[in-house]
Amino acid sequence: MRKFNLAFAILLITPLCFAQTKTIAERLGYPADSKLLIIHADDLAVAHSEDAASFDALDRHAVTSASIMVPCPWLTEVADYAKAHPDADLGLHLTLTAEWKTYRWGPVASKDTVPSLLDPSGYLWPEVEPAVRSLKAEEAEREIRAQIEHAMAVGIHPTHLDSHMGTLFARPDLFAVYVKVAHEYKLPFLAVRTPDAPKELLSVLSEKDVVLDSVVIAGPQVGAANWKTFYYNAIKNLKPGLTEIIVHLGHDDAELQAVMADHPDYGAAWRQRDYDVVSSPEFKQVLEENHIILIHWKDLKKLLK
Repeated sequence: MRKFNLAFAILLITPLCFAQTKTIAERLGYPADSKLLIIHADDLAVAHSEDAASFDALDRHAVTSASIMVPCPWLTEVADYAKAHPDADLGLHLTLTAEWKTYRWGPVASKDTVPSLLDPSGYLWPEVEPAVRSLKAEEAEREIRAQIEHAMAVGIHPTHLDSHMGTLFARPDLFAVYVKVAHEYKLPFLAVRTPDAPKELLSVLSEKDVVLDSVVIAGPQVGAANWKTFYYNAIKNLKPGLTEIIVHLGHDDAELQAVMADHPDYGAAWRQRDYDVVSSPEFKQVLEENHIILIHWKDLKKLLK
């Protein structure tokens, strides 16, 4: 599964695009050279195991943020958690793909209103590339609006938006829809600085938009034996600015193994490793030793007011 082959290929923005007089750290009340970090858990609602591990990490402050896949079957469980934990930092992982082999989902919007989102089996496309070839921007917008409205209808008050498998970053018109909807709902959204961002992408951004300096995510090239080393080195090498580490948490149990069958990349064992690392005392110690300041998306949301 090529989960992030396009996810950050077109993430934004050139450092020279907007002349902000203060860094994000300064705007949040920290020294200009602070190392700010969001530790973010993806994919809530995809499975009970995913939820249980992520809720535990949120409760223990092992992660500072998480995002929810609204079309997925365990949304009600996440909604119950959100109501019981109103201070939890929960965004929406806007979902236009359904990547697992035998565990699939469709759109929130009525299928007849978003036909370009559907593969021949009637579910969301399993991979980014065929999705991007098929998607009509107006139908993608209809679906992500439906996801946001449905989340709010079940009691979730999102702190931010991002994109499952990076689908909304893969074409300029899809990115424009993503930014447009985020602006209308007054939500910060995931976007990252790159030195070569296309002008057609930059044009949709506002001076008020909060843009990350870097994103860290484990890829298939990281062997299981090097899992801790990958994350510890990422922390040690953080530069001043705003970084997000994206993790995928879960318990390597029968449920998650069935959901993620035949997908070792981002599968059940992968998610157990992520959970084990971020919830460990050693990981907390590395954060402290490197003077990392943990923040939340809801902190960034306040900057938009």
